Amino acid sequence: MDPIRYDPTGVFVAGGITREDVAAIMPKVDAARREVLTDAELWRTGGPVPPAQEPLDAGFIELPDRLLAEYQKNRATSELGRILAAGRRLADEVDRVLVLGIGGSYMGARALFESCCPPYYNELARSERGSRPRVYFEGNNVDNDVTQGVLDLLGRDRVAAGVADRWGIVVISKSGGTLETAVAFRQFLAALRQSCGGDAKQAARLVLPVTGQSGRLHDLATALGCGEIFNIPDGVGGRYSVLSAVGLVPAAVLGLDVVALLEGAAAMNVRFRAAAAGDNPVLDYVAVCHQFEAKRDAHIRVLSTWGKSLEAAGMWHDQLLSESLGKHERGATPLTVVNTRDLHSRGQQHQQGRRDKLITNVIVDRPRREPLAVGRSDLDQDKLNSLAAKTVPDIMAAAIAGTNRAYGEDGRPTADLHLPRLDEASIGQFFQMLMLATAVEGRLIGINPFGQPGVESYKSHMNAILRGERT
Repeated sequence: MDPIRYDPTGVFVAGGITREDVAAIMPKVDAARREVLTDAELWRTGGPVPPAQEPLDAGFIELPDRLLAEYQKNRATSELGRILAAGRRLADEVDRVLVLGIGGSYMGARALFESCCPPYYNELARSERGSRPRVYFEGNNVDNDVTQGVLDLLGRDRVAAGVADRWGIVVISKSGGTLETAVAFRQFLAALRQSCGGDAKQAARLVLPVTGQSGRLHDLATALGCGEIFNIPDGVGGRYSVLSAVGLVPAAVLGLDVVALLEGAAAMNVRFRAAAAGDNPVLDYVAVCHQFEAKRDAHIRVLSTWGKSLEAAGMWHDQLLSESLGKHERGATPLTVVNTRDLHSRGQQHQQGRRDKLITNVIVDRPRREPLAVGRSDLDQDKLNSLAAKTVPDIMAAAIAGTNRAYGEDGRPTADLHLPRLDEASIGQFFQMLMLATAVEGRLIGINPFGQPGVESYKSHMNAILRGERT
């Protein structure tokens, strides 16, 4: 497995911070690493958790290793084996799947979909999708017209005549009490039952719930008679849950290589535990980000994804950083851009606006498909024949280098995070690196990176308003 690589050279060249600044903070970053590893041990052993560290959702750290070990030992009866079997079964029976969830209950799954599936996947014929279903992500908003549009797409009151007409649901919510997802599930479940001709058992067969061991969704799935209810483990918060059943069930439906995904994450765990500064992307990334904020008072972190397929991964990171560190009037503000597209919108601000940003480029080193050349034409009014032998990856590489150079000349720091290719192993490393980095930075600055009390406030008020209660 080729490792992902973090290169902050551009930060030092542009004069954002110095290598000495990074070296100075590294002992504290390393202490924060040890604290996070202690968090993981406390979670694993069930030891007493200091009140200041509650909630302690450190279960995500060892999750990839545990799932892989169970799978190697028991295959079909392991959690991963059951997820793979259920995903395959649902994919064989339907041609469309709605993934219902909000926040961490869908953003990681969507990032997997966009980064690891072919572009325009849902527009391909079923044979070109490997006989896997189209996938749509709903239950993450309360938009009347979008819901109506999805119901139109699914056929409204039409009874499914075969696989081409049949659809299913993956519903994800730890408690089942999040209103957006709960309302969507009620509405789409009613439509699913109609599409099954009122056959409640058939409808239940086409629903894969991912939830806690108790709660409203668990109770509802049990009442429906769903054959499989996949568990969101205790100690794994929503935004840290992509490598649990939350992300793995949709990935299994899509036929993604979930073993490689988990192996990538497990490989990052090894580097996090053992590698020294300079070869440890978690520690190096945290040290650079922290010192840039401390030394330059720059609180905006731009994740600059070079290619459309990583936009959802950037939005996943937006939630991860915002909910984890945006507390006590602290925490950096994340921003995802997609280049070269957004060079023509946000690029001007990044080049000449406020000096309050650290830009981290996420670069895929090798495309999945053969490089596409510009090509020669007998119509050269566009003056591109001089570039005829250049390929689209050549143009992308020039855009990255040119943008970094332009920013560097004006003292605008950039760092590069290189993914060897866009596949499950690289994305697994990427997810685990950023989750570990977020936990480490939280411990470094004295903020609990788990829990999201601010999000709960809006939920409470919204429910009270709807029910006519006073708060």
